[in-house]
Amino acid sequence: MTEQDVSRAAVGAPAAVGPRGPEGSKGRMEQVISAVVDGVIVPVTGVIPGLVASGALFVVFAVLWLGFGAGLVWNQGGLDAAWAWIEGLPLILQGVAWLLFLPVVAALWAWETSWPLVVRLVLVAGLAGWSLMIFFPRAPQG
Repeated sequence: MTEQDVSRAAVGAPAAVGPRGPEGSKGRMEQVISAVVDGVIVPVTGVIPGLVASGALFVVFAVLWLGFGAGLVWNQGGLDAAWAWIEGLPLILQGVAWLLFLPVVAALWAWETSWPLVVRLVLVAGLAGWSLMIFFPRAPQG
């Protein structure tokens, strides 16, 4: 033990500090979170208002909902596969998928539950209508 470790032990401070100690683990997690926030969330949130105003997000979500509807009618196994793919992603990427495509991923989740068919259909239709209404381009107010 070094003198520093002895003095830390004497005052009750943790002896193991560094890459393998508690502060080293905390530092790596903070770096990962900072990288996700700085590399994904901040750039995306800066672009979203322009995409909403231009109607691009309305088009993106309309296409996603049309695909979801087609999956409900012709290929429900495809919806199951899409949900399995999202569940198979690493946790951080799952979070990003939920963040970027919240209404569609929430609808996939609801569809995969064991709730009665009518409840699932109403929930999916409500999420689709709500998201399309939110992203519908409006004339600038002023």
